[in-house]
Amino acid sequence: MGKVSLEGIEFHAYHGAYPEESILGNRFTLDLELETDFRQAMLHDDLSATVDYSKLYKLIKSRMDVKVKLLEHLGHMIVTDILETYPDTKQIRLTLKKHHPALGGLVSFSSVQIQYPEDYA
Repeated sequence: MGKVSLEGIEFHAYHGAYPEESILGNRFTLDLELETDFRQAMLHDDLSATVDYSKLYKLIKSRMDVKVKLLEHLGHMIVTDILETYPDTKQIRLTLKKHHPALGGLVSFSSVQIQYPEDYA
């Protein structure tokens, strides 16, 4: 087993429960860690035997392009897409941050962390 990570992925997207968030958008940062068996990729230098980072990024970007109200729902949809694309994934840890959320005061970010399989039991 091994871990594959993408850290500090940034997007400008239009997620949020308030009307102004879907118009103005906001900056989001995503950190992702997957546990998978990539021994064959280590031994044979074969991209098809591991998680393709560019494919993973495109999967996340396509989900970020679809407006939703809640970070929890967005994170769940990203995890679901990853599991459909890479069914041999053993664990996922995803942290999704919304920078400077519209809360009426100074807040650096709000965030959710989703872990598979723990949060899916």
